[in-house]
Amino acid sequence: MKHRNIIDPNEIYQILETADCCYMAMVSPDGSPYVVPMNFGYDEYYVYLHSARKGKKIDILINNPKVCLAFSAFHQLRYQSENVACSWSMKYKSVLVFGEVEFIEQEEEKIKMLNCMMKKYAGRDFNYNAPALREVLTYRVSLKNIEARAYRY
Repeated sequence: MKHRNIIDPNEIYQILETADCCYMAMVSPDGSPYVVPMNFGYDEYYVYLHSARKGKKIDILINNPKVCLAFSAFHQLRYQSENVACSWSMKYKSVLVFGEVEFIEQEEEKIKMLNCMMKKYAGRDFNYNAPALREVLTYRVSLKNIEARAYRY
């Protein structure tokens, strides 16, 4: 069996911890897809994201908060026969999160979310001044609707 569905939360969290970024897919008002790479943090309930308060992504999310977040990790190039192109493939583990963006404005919750992201990348908490908190837009997506898969693992 090449593909395996992942249902163990610990294995899912391991993928989220290892992934460097996630890709957030949205649908523009005209129906066209729009995907952007994002830094993120997570806990057992949510994926946390942040950005500037204005821009194309925010315009889209205000109009339609439904998103799909894609994460992948543990990539390993492999082949059965070095000289047969069709025998080459990539081992990976991936997670898809389907949900709606929820914008968060409460200062305490923003700090928690930002520190969750910073712990992922820097391994520690930070202090945030009032202008920084005012200027950043924080949002989250529930981890209720997840699909995870491993290929060749």
